[in-house]
Amino acid sequence: MNCVSSVDTARILLYTSINGNICQYHDVYINMKTLQELGTAVAARRRALRLRQKAVAHQAGVTPESLSRFERGRASEFGSRKLLAVLAVLGVELEFTEGGQSGSLDELRRERAKS
Repeated sequence: MNCVSSVDTARILLYTSINGNICQYHDVYINMKTLQELGTAVAARRRALRLRQKAVAHQAGVTPESLSRFERGRASEFGSRKLLAVLAVLGVELEFTEGGQSGSLDELRRERAKS
């Protein structure tokens, strides 16, 4: 069983797949507006996967100290290359929605059910 995610400024969509076939969706909606909130979400995803910071940092090509500061909200910046590399290691993609276009939780669920 493999858990995969996609991230959006308004939601994280998790689904479970077996041999590439989607068998269950798990919708988690969030709204990240700061680098600190993004770091917290990255830390939560890493912990959910039971991965060590050092291992994720090594695979992403960043220092463990840099990843630690980012996850704890202590980084004043975290470059896009670093962020995308860490997200790739965690099996997460970053997507953007236009401000005010994400809708309510119920609207997002209805939209997901249609697709």
